[in-house]
Amino acid sequence: MPFTKKKTGEVDAVVVGAGFSGLYLLYKLRQHGFTSRVFERGGDVGGTWYWNRYPGARCDVESMQYSYSFDEELQQEWHWPEKFSAQPDILAYANHVADRYDLRKDIEFNVEVKKASFNEKSRSWQIETDKGEKIATQYFIMATGCISTAQIPNIPGLEGFKGEVYHTGNWPHKEIDFSSKRIAVVGVGSSGIQSIPVLAEQARHLTVFQRTPNYSIPSQNEPMTADYEKLWKSDYASRREEMRYTPHGSLKDLNDKSALSANEEERQLTYQKRWEIGGAGYLGAFNDLLTNIESNDTASEFVREKIREIVKDPVIAEKLSPKTYPIGTKRICIDSGYFETFNRENVELVDINEMPIEKITSTGLLAAGTTYCFDAIIFATGFDAMTGSIFNVEINGRDKKRLKEKWSGGPRTYLGLMTEAFPNLFMITGPGSPSVKSNMIMSIEQHVDFVLDSLIYMRNHELKLIEPQIKSENRWVEHVQSVANQTLFPRANSWYMGANMPGKPRLFMPYIGGVGQYRRICEEVVAKGYDGFKFEVNNTQVAAE
Repeated sequence: MPFTKKKTGEVDAVVVGAGFSGLYLLYKLRQHGFTSRVFERGGDVGGTWYWNRYPGARCDVESMQYSYSFDEELQQEWHWPEKFSAQPDILAYANHVADRYDLRKDIEFNVEVKKASFNEKSRSWQIETDKGEKIATQYFIMATGCISTAQIPNIPGLEGFKGEVYHTGNWPHKEIDFSSKRIAVVGVGSSGIQSIPVLAEQARHLTVFQRTPNYSIPSQNEPMTADYEKLWKSDYASRREEMRYTPHGSLKDLNDKSALSANEEERQLTYQKRWEIGGAGYLGAFNDLLTNIESNDTASEFVREKIREIVKDPVIAEKLSPKTYPIGTKRICIDSGYFETFNRENVELVDINEMPIEKITSTGLLAAGTTYCFDAIIFATGFDAMTGSIFNVEINGRDKKRLKEKWSGGPRTYLGLMTEAFPNLFMITGPGSPSVKSNMIMSIEQHVDFVLDSLIYMRNHELKLIEPQIKSENRWVEHVQSVANQTLFPRANSWYMGANMPGKPRLFMPYIGGVGQYRRICEEVVAKGYDGFKFEVNNTQVAAE
């Protein structure tokens, strides 16, 4: 089948994904006169919030900060009902944005991009979908999200289970009635911690299978107050500008003091206040919790003591208390009554370190010789993060080099945006950028703006291709790891390190140097004429100006 052009002419850009990245990309491409086609494997917009519909799904960034900033009218008009928004409200927001800017007309739903190959002769990308269509495009942009490829452990016997099987990251688009049912939840990461309290209220009996206990801070969620909303909207523009240069892309109360410089009473009062406020701001209680293990120990032990206070059974409390890694080095979880749930009579905790899951049977599962019977099994086992959604597409660059092969030892990017030997391929919030260690929408906007500015620069200078220089890419990869190694993050077997996926290379994938620092680096790169990139004009390569 010959490669096609757009229905009414050559397409400038193909975008994969219609989550918050894809929507903003489409808006900006259209605004600046670039033709595009957006392909989305789901049935509608929303990305991670389209798929993650599990009970209790909620954002852990405050609502007033987890939204677009590019349109003042949009952010003034939209009303969030809660301090931390639930999945249905975030999905409603995504739908509102798609409707407001009439974006759906350029999005093709229920279509997967299966392959993308760089054509040396035409200096363009050739895209293939699961519908058999082939498209030629100058720019290929992956807006697939960092945690959108759900993974289920390879447990023998799963295919023979006669009950219901679910994954929190690929939840059915209908109400599920768990009343009178015996259910299992495997995994206690963020989605497990959010869903377990809700499921426990619904089910006849809930068994939680835990490998590694997780630190979790109460969200202290509440309805949005008119005063708080007004406080933000009265000066939204300047608050947004401040957010862009903060460490995490959000406004938090950060204490510029070491935990070790405070006495025990002051430390306890500080942690207690943060606990009562709720949310991830707990990690801002002192300025060295993620760089000094002795300081971190004080914050970790405070949470363990809280677990011991909340959970009535001391044996269960100890099983729920993390002791093998520093707090914050795995994704800090935010909950609504998680630890309290284990005081319920219909909830059971199984430590699979003590009782490993041997196999799944037709009626449940077998763990250390003990048979458990269930009507449903829910896997809250996370995602093939950062790279999984990119590898879902077979991407071939110069000389038919496969991206998966190039990244076999771990992802290699320049700024988390591009990778050498794959010209005109952009990744939004890719590995090597702040991405999952930031307010994602703030990072999405910054990345999309960088990409569009690059496209406009190329158009104005009649440039055909953009690609990182290998020396710049190598320096950036080393820098990302160097910054991570100055923190406590590598001490945890986290999905940040790829540790949740068997056989995945172990290295820290996001950039932990801070959203503000990263933005300044990108601004300097552009100010120096796209330093670290090389361009091509009529098959002739030229370095950045």
